Amino acid sequence: MLTASDVARLLNRFSPGGDGEALKSRDLTLALLAWSPDPFSRKIYTPGHVTCTGVVLSPKKKRVLLVHHNRLDRWLLPGGHCESDDASAAAVAQREVIEETGADLTSAEPSLVGIDVHPIPGNNKEPMHLHHDLIFSFQATSTSTECSFESRAVVWCEVSDFDRYELPAPIRKATLRAVERTA
Repeated sequence: MLTASDVARLLNRFSPGGDGEALKSRDLTLALLAWSPDPFSRKIYTPGHVTCTGVVLSPKKKRVLLVHHNRLDRWLLPGGHCESDDASAAAVAQREVIEETGADLTSAEPSLVGIDVHPIPGNNKEPMHLHHDLIFSFQATSTSTECSFESRAVVWCEVSDFDRYELPAPIRKATLRAVERTA
């Protein structure tokens, strides 16, 4: 079962080097874990909640899997909210990757490659809130994918195409850390 103390231990072991943005996000997420009554609940909007995402590298590790998110209308890594029966943060990311892309992942243990706290715009169902996003690395066994109802499209993106997809800096940095760790 996913617990705040397990996730805090994971975050305390995470070292993003000189990436000040990831360090700040780590500190904000540790504070959320310490003070929120339920940091994994998608119903807690102040100060937000934990979400988990996957950097999925292609079998040859030359491309990363992206989804075009319906609601946010932008290219992102696959990921989403925690569920009460998720065993770990990495399991959340893995479940979300498979649900959103149909990717077949290797059995290699995922590693935490990024943390990004970012705002999610409000709508008629929920107010603006923060996602404390934990980004894990995975590797696919093939390039076959399926697009879920949550996305408009799924693509394999080369690192040289990051600008074309307007990927934010935390995604770029987490992807590069994932590539470096598998080299």
